[in-house]
Amino acid sequence: MIVYDLHCDDGHRFEGWFGSSADYDSQRARGLVDCPECGSKTVGKAPMAPAVPAKGNTVEAKVPTAKETQLSNAPMPPEVEKALKQLAKAQAKALKSSTYVGEKFADEARSQHYGEKAEAPIHGKATRKEAEDLAAEGISVAPILFPIAEPDELN
Repeated sequence: MIVYDLHCDDGHRFEGWFGSSADYDSQRARGLVDCPECGSKTVGKAPMAPAVPAKGNTVEAKVPTAKETQLSNAPMPPEVEKALKQLAKAQAKALKSSTYVGEKFADEARSQHYGEKAEAPIHGKATRKEAEDLAAEGISVAPILFPIAEPDELN
């Protein structure tokens, strides 16, 4: 799965998930890539910084526990709520064309990367270590931003 930062001709920036760079080119050529905010089909890749894995001897930042994190009980600003809804919508759209592979995510991603299986969009579960190992091998991975229900758990 490749994640591109995209932009439309109106300047809206958004994220697109594709099985490969060829998938992006093909979908864009067929007019299937559009801006989730305004619907424009004039979409291009925005400049992106490369994903460089951290060195093995670096110290990982401490993630605060729930007790250490101050939660707000103030209403969410409308622009934040709108942005979160757009992100959730974009994720749902990307997952529609993706196959859930569950705990086999790391193995399936490797099989596709090394040409043992045809490239296709997948999503599933991976431990932090598995995701770090995939990234170290040059295999693109990205977290799912919003929780999803596993297919066998749906009503």
